[in-house]
Amino acid sequence: MFTTGFITLCWRKCARSVLWLVLAWAAALTPAWAQSGAVEFTQFKLEKTADQLLLSSSVQFELPAAVEDALLKGVPVFFVAEVDIYRERWYWLDKKVAGPTRHMRLAFQPLTRRWRLGMGNGPLGANAQSSALNQNFETLAEALATIRRISGWPVAELAELEAGAKYRLDYRFYLDLSQLPRPLQIGALGQSDWNMNASLTQRLSLDNLK
Repeated sequence: MFTTGFITLCWRKCARSVLWLVLAWAAALTPAWAQSGAVEFTQFKLEKTADQLLLSSSVQFELPAAVEDALLKGVPVFFVAEVDIYRERWYWLDKKVAGPTRHMRLAFQPLTRRWRLGMGNGPLGANAQSSALNQNFETLAEALATIRRISGWPVAELAELEAGAKYRLDYRFYLDLSQLPRPLQIGALGQSDWNMNASLTQRLSLDNLK
């Protein structure tokens, strides 16, 4: 009886150890963007036309449960893509030459069971009627696919940039907590589910762009 109990106890301990190893291995293999709130750029491209500098990008993220729950309860959420372009100067502080933003307001419409996405160049109002573009989607996945991808976004006029000069472009994509209802802003502070952002820096010269 003692031998049987001892063997059973050892087996249970070994099973727990194996389970923890499997869970740790699975976590290590989980992509960064699949973790709660994580955001990363998977594509970034700059190109120039006759008079503009255009940006295209893709970001990858999964909507955390807390954010999706707020949406289903009728609370719109706001994503922002913002660009700051600076001319680098060795003799003084870098000079900011452009700073466009793109605001995206995502909301669920309970009566129609559809998703509404408003997009504009500034903060959107409560109903996003002032936005430059409004789209309706049958599913959340379709709406998120549009949010994740930006194509041919004009971020600077070439007249503002000098040939031969060196520039730094700072690009950021994030969930804007400042546009949430005040009580939700307070509740979201410090919660990882609401901390969704990604940023990158690119140095550029007009001579190196196609």
